Parts: sequence; C-alpha cells; structure tokens
Amino acid sequence: MKRLDITLKDVNAVYSGPEGRLWEMIMGEQIHVGGFASSMALAQKAGIKKDQKVLDLCSALGAGLRFLVKNFQVKGYGLDGTAHMVEEAKKRAERGGFNGSIEFKLGDVTTIPWDSNTFDVVWGEDAWCYVADKDKQISEASRVLKKGGTIAFTDWVEGPKGLADKDAERINRFMKFPYMESQKGYESLLNKHGFEVTVSEDMTPEFADYIQFYIDMLTKQLTFDALRIIGWDMNLMQAMGGEMGFMLQKAKEGAFGRTRIVGVKK
Repeated sequence: MKRLDITLKDVNAVYSGPEGRLWEMIMGEQIHVGGFASSMALAQKAGIKKDQKVLDLCSALGAGLRFLVKNFQVKGYGLDGTAHMVEEAKKRAERGGFNGSIEFKLGDVTTIPWDSNTFDVVWGEDAWCYVADKDKQISEASRVLKKGGTIAFTDWVEGPKGLADKDAERINRFMKFPYMESQKGYESLLNKHGFEVTVSEDMTPEFADYIQFYIDMLTKQLTFDALRIIGWDMNLMQAMGGEMGFMLQKAKEGAFGRTRIVGVKK
C-alpha cells in the first residue's frame, strides 16, 4: 500500500471548506454511507447498551454520537482533528438538546487525550481512512478501552480484489486519504493490539450502489446546490464527476470497498 504525503492539515482544509459542505449535502449530517440504517446495524452488532461510555474517533459533526445518545442512551465522547468540525459539533449538540450528554475534544486520534481503561466502546464511521497511522490509532483505541470493551467501526477500504498502485493513488489523492487499509489489514491490526475480531463484513457490493446514488444526486437533483457551494466552477464539477465515476468503476470491480468490523478487547 503506497502511502501519500497527505496530512491532517489537508483533511482540515477539506472539512473546513466547500468540500466538507458538499459531502454533507449529499450524504447528510452523519457523512457516512447508509446514514441512520448503517449506524443502527453497527450499534446492534456491537451490542451497544445504555450508560456505556462511547468514544467516537473522528467524530466530525457529532451526528454519530447524537444518534447513539438518542437511541441507546449512552454517554458520548468525541475526538476530531478539525477545529471547525468540533466547534460545529458542539453547536449542533446544544441546538439538539444534548447538553451534558456529549463531550467533544479537538485532538489527534493517534494520541487520545483520555486515560487508559476509560471507555466501554470505541466507535468510528467511514472516517479512519483519513488517519495516516492506523496502527498507532488502533493501539490507542485499545489503551483507552476497558478490558472486554468493544471497538466497532465502518470504513472505506481497498476492496477484496485489490487496487493497482496507480488506481489507489488516484482515489486517495481525490479523497485526501493518506492510504486505505484493507479488511484483512484491519483484522491484523486488531489482532496485533489485543482484540478478538467478532464481526468482519465486506460491504463492497452495496458500496457501489451508494456511489451511484451520490453521483445521481449531484447530476440529477442537486447540481445547482453543488455549484453554489464550489463557486459555480463547472470545470471543477466535471472533474469531480469524473473521479466519482472512476471510484464507481473500481467499486463495481471489487477493488475499492467498505467494511464493517467489531472486535472485543481481550
């Protein structure tokens, strides 16, 4: 897996600017594939329970934690590396009446600013693809989890058929990913850091359907709205369409995909 020179600064630029607003427009506040239904499936497979302390790594706008607090009455904690997202998450939590039930911090998920053995669950949804050092992130997740605690996440990954280096670089540069892990790669990292993998699912076939859905939204319904967000730059719009079309092709081939994984700390 070739790793690119993409840093947290590049990711910050995405989610502090028009690209971030564009992703929210087509994917909703949760900014992940499948929205509410995907979150519910992950929560059920993870066995989320009332009053558990849940840490969302790369918590973005905080919609994942609001979902968990609303539907499972957990105690929510969020960590994200983009100041704009953290401040916006706090505002939206306050507007939604979640004062006191969710705590958000600005920070690096590879150096988690909480004590060891603090959380019952570490959570993530389609966001760890932005993390450059996933090995260190998984190590930190293990550190802050209690023994018997759960790690549960979905992510965009290299698909089961594998990506050619040039194709991986094209997708990663467009999406601002330092690199994408594979499903098997995540399983190895979890095993390395003391987890037993209890759920590991390849969600690539339906992933392709969602990419097509997002393309359709941009080309058949939200073109005006998208152009407004990107400053009416038609050339940029066409270039983005080309890159999303390429991702769709690779997803259909099984080379670019998505996974859902749950593990338990031994």
